[in-house]
Amino acid sequence: MNRDRQSRLVIAAAREIRDGELVMVSEPLGRAALALAQLTHAPRATALHPAGRVAGGSAGGPSMLTDLQGVMSLLQQGRVDLGFIAPGEVDRFGNVNSTRFEDPAAGAEFLLAGGPAADIACLARRTVILVAHSPARLKAQLDYVTGPGHGDGRGYRERIGLPPGGPAAIITDLAVLRFGDTGQAYLASLHPGVTVEEARAATGFELDRTAEVTATPPPTVQELNLLADVLAAASELTPASGG
Repeated sequence: MNRDRQSRLVIAAAREIRDGELVMVSEPLGRAALALAQLTHAPRATALHPAGRVAGGSAGGPSMLTDLQGVMSLLQQGRVDLGFIAPGEVDRFGNVNSTRFEDPAAGAEFLLAGGPAADIACLARRTVILVAHSPARLKAQLDYVTGPGHGDGRGYRERIGLPPGGPAAIITDLAVLRFGDTGQAYLASLHPGVTVEEARAATGFELDRTAEVTATPPPTVQELNLLADVLAAASELTPASGG
C-alpha cells in the first residue's frame, strides 16, 4: 500500500473514533488513526494496547500500565468501545482471518499469530476492520475464521451467545464499507479519486448494491499536517501480530 493510499485509510479510520471512547489498538495503522483522532476531534479518547499500556489522549485521559490479563478483563467487562482489527482476510459479513492462509499453488498452509483479533471481534462494543483493498484480502470465502463479524448474517451473534456489536465498517485504501440490515457489506463511500468500478473490481465478494454510494470527505488541512508525524510515531512501536 503506497503512502497516499495509506493516508486515506488512516484518516477515514480516525473519523470512526468518538471522543471519550476506550479504543483497543494492536497494530500501526490503528495506532496512527487513534493518535490522529486524539489530536483533532477526540482528545479524550483513550488507547488500550494488548501489551498492557493504557494511554490517555491530548486532553489528559487516564494512563497506566497493566498486563494482558488486565487488558482482556476490560474486553470481557464490555468496557472497550471500539477495537481496530487489521486481518489478513475479511469476508462480506466482516468475519476475519489472521491465522491460517492456504496456498493451493504451493501446496502449503501459512500459520500466523492471530494476536488479539478473536477477543476484539467477539467482545468489543464495535469493531472497525482495516485492510488493503484487493480480491486477495476481501474474499468470498475465508481460509479460516479467527474472529466472527456478523457470521452468516444479522442475528448470528445473538444466536451463538456473543454480545451485540460486531463490525461497524471495513475501511480500505479505496473506500469505506458498512453493513446493512442483512449483515452484509455495502459500498458506503469512495475515497477521493476512486470510482465505483475500481472498488468493485478490487473486491472478492459481491457488494450489496442497494445503498447509495457517497464520497468520503476529503482530508482537512489539519489532518494532513498531522498525518506524517502520527504515522512515524505509530510505526516506531512494535506491533502485536495479527490484530
